[in-house]
Amino acid sequence: MDTIKILKGDIAFTKSPDEVTTYKNGYLVIKDKKILGIYETIPESFQKISIDDYTDQLIIPGFVDLHVHAPQLDQVGLGLDKELMDWLDVYTFKLESRFQDMDYAKEVYNRFVDQLANNGTTRSCIFATIHKESTQLLFERLKEKGLGAYVGKVNMDANGAKYLQESTKESIEDTREIILKYSNDPLVKPIITPRFAPNCTRALLKALGQLANQHNVPVQSHLSENKKEIQWVKKLFPEATSYGDVYNHYGLFGQTPTLMAHGIYLEEEELKLLEKQDVTIVHCPDSNMNIASGMMPARRYLDRGIKIGLGSDVGGGHLLSMSQTIVRAIQNSKMLQTLTGEKALTMSEAFYMATKGGGKFFGKVGSFETGYTFDGLIIDDEKWTKERLTIEERLNRFIYVGDDRNIIIRYINGVDINLK
Repeated sequence: MDTIKILKGDIAFTKSPDEVTTYKNGYLVIKDKKILGIYETIPESFQKISIDDYTDQLIIPGFVDLHVHAPQLDQVGLGLDKELMDWLDVYTFKLESRFQDMDYAKEVYNRFVDQLANNGTTRSCIFATIHKESTQLLFERLKEKGLGAYVGKVNMDANGAKYLQESTKESIEDTREIILKYSNDPLVKPIITPRFAPNCTRALLKALGQLANQHNVPVQSHLSENKKEIQWVKKLFPEATSYGDVYNHYGLFGQTPTLMAHGIYLEEEELKLLEKQDVTIVHCPDSNMNIASGMMPARRYLDRGIKIGLGSDVGGGHLLSMSQTIVRAIQNSKMLQTLTGEKALTMSEAFYMATKGGGKFFGKVGSFETGYTFDGLIIDDEKWTKERLTIEERLNRFIYVGDDRNIIIRYINGVDINLK
């Protein structure tokens, strides 16, 4: 039997990056977890259905975080006076090695999942660690909470620390086991996750590409985040024409849906390859600034039609808040505008990137257009804003100065997860 749900409130979402679509106290009708339509008045056929009344409260799509490291939650705010490679060696690898301890992993991952939900992130693409058992624990915790996610057991069989490196065979077998176990889950699915090219042997990259294509599993990794990293890749893979070419050679660059975080220093050849292979770049402005990587030219990529989403990149980023990631993306683009003259991002563009733009990786997610899965947040903002500001202005204000305390309900896949 069809299940119909109707929500009433001040609706705001983006169909395209160019503008925010709004409805004043509109009726959002959901049928079997999918958006059926938005109406100014209730159609006669729905008159007898009860309404979840959020009059004068904002209803917006849930946020999508396309790049976040769950085990680095306890690293937030630490070592952010260092650059990427030193930061990894001094802090990250030591911290991630602790996730062989299941008690520690459970404590951190419980907090991570709760904070993700509290901040209104309804879908995310997550790096775990090399440890199979604790990675599966993260899968289960996300499922219990009702969040949508892709989770990757990190693969690294080279250039790690002695306490954080796996054998090639172990990396491949553990990854295959997780793929077979979770690929059919409706909300939390596996994603192939080579940490980045320098941490993987050619044998491992080749096997991961084969797994991705054999099981039709998406891929996530890092690309051109730091100048020293890029030089290291050139030294390790002299046969490759670019950093992106390393992944592409092994079937890890758009052969299945692919996310590449950062992409700050992309060469023209890589940009053309991104376009050809339909790879999504994930802009992580907080992290890029915190560990002195640089400023990704989001406007340039957006104007070329390259797919771009946003990522908090905790723990290089210091907040799990995607609303603040939106703010930082706009601020980053304004700094670039002063330096290069490139037009800065608008609020609608950045909001799109954090909702529908990132949501495309999950299918029809991140918008309130007909046929989209209903992931939504109910926002209770200040009384004076409801009386004096337009819906779009209220959305802008929430993005800049609101926080998790303003989010009173979180819907994922049509379900109110506050009840879970």
